[in-house]
Amino acid sequence: MTPETLELRLPQVTLSALAWGPADGPLVVALHGFPDTAHAWRHLGPFLAGHGYRVVAPYLRGYAPSAVPDDGCFHVAALMADAAAVHEVLGGGEDAVLVGHDWGAITAHGLGAHPRSPYRRIVAMAVPPLPTMDGAGPRLLARQARNSWYVGFNQLPLLPERTLPRLVRRLWRDWSPGHDASEDLPHVLAALDAPANRHAAVGYYRAIRAPWAVPAAYRDWKRTWAGTPTVPTLYLHGADDGCLHPGFATGVEAKLPLGGSRAVTVPGAGHFLQVEQPDAVHAHVLEFLTNGP
Repeated sequence: MTPETLELRLPQVTLSALAWGPADGPLVVALHGFPDTAHAWRHLGPFLAGHGYRVVAPYLRGYAPSAVPDDGCFHVAALMADAAAVHEVLGGGEDAVLVGHDWGAITAHGLGAHPRSPYRRIVAMAVPPLPTMDGAGPRLLARQARNSWYVGFNQLPLLPERTLPRLVRRLWRDWSPGHDASEDLPHVLAALDAPANRHAAVGYYRAIRAPWAVPAAYRDWKRTWAGTPTVPTLYLHGADDGCLHPGFATGVEAKLPLGGSRAVTVPGAGHFLQVEQPDAVHAHVLEFLTNGP
């Protein structure tokens, strides 16, 4: 199914998006992560569209063809504001669902914890709610420190932008071992080809060290950016994830809100599980959307 292309004019930035399904279907907004694009949802979008949903997958702020925001903010609070604004401009209803992977997952958790979120349910992949990771033991933390070297690297000046194409290829190889990324990488490299887009992508990591720099437009959203959702949540994690160790998915379900929340480890999948094991992901997502309260 060939997606539609939408231009979403939000208060702070204009986003380009891919869309599948009937315009009057229940809204599902799907957010990608790093280093990725809206094409990450090329399987889930048509699948849910076939079940009557309207799936809209924006390119996150700074990822071409979406615009680089004038305010230069790439904090999760800004992503939360964008996701809420997408719901508004699309006329989403009370049954809208937010799906997120990687940075998109962190955004989904933050919105799921906020009292003004317009989304009634959350589906998150590859990064659990940050508070659920507090109980990790020293051995798991030591193993994760080796995996997370890129976080510090992306906060360096200039070097990440200069080496981003090589970094992108390495991360896909390391994070999803054995996955053939030949269909994914051209989209990612095209979205991050221009210097401004590269600067934006690594800006997500630099924003971590300057939380005080969040503009006033996003400060209310910032209150819950690192929170645990209070709405029903489905969390999916790849059993072979080379980015965030699968051990962090252990025990997540017990820390999610009651009312149909689930946490599932997907066999045979690495970090980019929605393109590695789409059938398994689809089955879990559809069950969550149709069988929950």
